[in-house]
Amino acid sequence: QVQLVESGGGLVQAGGSLTLSCTASGPSFSNNNMGWFRQAPGKEREFVAAISWSGGITDLADSVKGRFTISRDNAKDTLYLQMNAMKPGDTAVYYCAATNYRRNYASTQIEFYKYWGQGTQVTVSS
Repeated sequence: QVQLVESGGGLVQAGGSLTLSCTASGPSFSNNNMGWFRQAPGKEREFVAAISWSGGITDLADSVKGRFTISRDNAKDTLYLQMNAMKPGDTAVYYCAATNYRRNYASTQIEFYKYWGQGTQVTVSS
């Protein structure tokens, strides 16, 4: 059983930056492909970023390409999401998620993810 805890959310002005972290506990972190999703009020949870088990392959939603970066440190059992040039439309609860497999591709489909964190609120003011 993988347990995930996000941190780093908060309030930031438009154009600002924020870095989210997700610390995993349980079976080996490197056994899991990982991803970030977000959910704004009244909207469905959507894909933001994904990374392969080794960190060598990443994928980003079109809405965040060029602004967000996903990375992982398997030695620290931690996943990151660096968010730059933030916009009010980025306001949402951000969730860290893990699959139950390791593959050399980035998993973008929400149904592939088995484990979820509790979420962290990110608010971007205009």
